[in-house]
Amino acid sequence: MSIPLLQYKPSSQNQRVPGYEVPNEDTPRIYRLEDSPTESEIKELIWAGYRQIFSEHENLQFHRQKNLESQLKNRAITVRDFIRGLAKSEAYRRLVVETNSNYRIVEITLKRILGRAPYNKDEEIAWSITIATKGFSGFVDALVDSEEYQINFGDNTVPYQRRRFKDRPFNLVTPRYGDYWRDKQETERYKWGDINNFLDMAKSIDIKTVSYTPVSTANIQIPDTTRQEKPRGIPVSISPSASFPVR
Repeated sequence: MSIPLLQYKPSSQNQRVPGYEVPNEDTPRIYRLEDSPTESEIKELIWAGYRQIFSEHENLQFHRQKNLESQLKNRAITVRDFIRGLAKSEAYRRLVVETNSNYRIVEITLKRILGRAPYNKDEEIAWSITIATKGFSGFVDALVDSEEYQINFGDNTVPYQRRRFKDRPFNLVTPRYGDYWRDKQETERYKWGDINNFLDMAKSIDIKTVSYTPVSTANIQIPDTTRQEKPRGIPVSISPSASFPVR
């Protein structure tokens, strides 16, 4: 029996407030299927989907989902189904799901699919319960089929970050560099030098005593560096006006 999504209160994030700012370089480009009649424009839309979901601006050949690409080019599926397939792919599972906690998975996936950050901790907990009861695939379906997704992106628009004013874009944040993952790596890497076993580590150091040896300056032999032979040859002058012998 699956638990229904818990209730949470949305916070006043900027994407929920009408904006009147002038478009600039931070304004995301919107990719729509109806605006992509040519093959090259379809390819641009596909790469935009990869950038949004995988956060990879240089997409690896290994991450490509050629079956989904072919179906989208032939209009057999919608952009919404294409995004659903990318989020459920093995590449996304390996990059995001297997390397993070459920709370971090919720944060990243909301940013990638809904184009916004979680409202608060209550929403992260609510969606984490959905992952625990329905699995990650059910969690993706719940986001893609939600009313919020339909209102903002519909069937033929690639999701994008809605109204960014500061920080890095969502699709530039690498999932492996969250606080949870970073702190875990640091703890494992420097476990031997942890503060808890610092005293034992200090006791284990073998300190060698330096013996004092007195030195008398009277016993130091200074070598004689004076030249015994007289210089031979023609004297050389450093004067620029001097005349040198010509052979």
